[in-house]
Amino acid sequence: MTISTPQKLSILSSIFVAALIAANLLGTKITTILGISVSVGIFAYPITFLITDAIEEVFGTKTAKNLMYGALSAQILVLVIVLIAIKLPPATRFEMNEAYVSIFSNSIRIIIASLVAFFISQTHDIWAFNFWKKQTNGKYLWLRNNLSTAISQFVDTVLFMFIAFYQITPKFDVAFLFSLIIPYWLFKIAFAVIDTPLVYGLVYWLKKDKDSNA
Repeated sequence: MTISTPQKLSILSSIFVAALIAANLLGTKITTILGISVSVGIFAYPITFLITDAIEEVFGTKTAKNLMYGALSAQILVLVIVLIAIKLPPATRFEMNEAYVSIFSNSIRIIIASLVAFFISQTHDIWAFNFWKKQTNGKYLWLRNNLSTAISQFVDTVLFMFIAFYQITPKFDVAFLFSLIIPYWLFKIAFAVIDTPLVYGLVYWLKKDKDSNA
């Protein structure tokens, strides 16, 4: 079965949006990896940078930006739906409304933080990837992917942490947030390095039969 170029873009776009929304809705849970506390969203969010870089490599900046704007629209829609859902009165037989409201009320601040961090960091990532592509004459995909992602992930992590968690309790001051930001960012960098072969795989897959089925 041959998958056309539009179908490949649709598949990656769907995965992109799913990863983004999953990171937002599930990100309130904190887990411990190698002794460091991180949001479970770390398993989903790095996928978005992987897909953005692969799409930009093959189809250019305009297509990558269109993907970003589409995902941003999806985030805004989810935020509106969550706001409506927690405000609607529960049916008498629904006995978990307090827990439901508590969980998704926390998600609202996280979604707003993610909206801002996502837009700024992805805009930087698209720009940086294109910048390094010009500087390297289209060579060294591994370098361009990791350089653009490393800085973009730092921007994303700082913005997200401050908007989502700053002063939620007195403990969450600037010093404490940076004690969370640095290891969390390093984990993201590790994910970016590990997924480098996936970038090459995605680029190969997107380029395969591109001219014949575009």
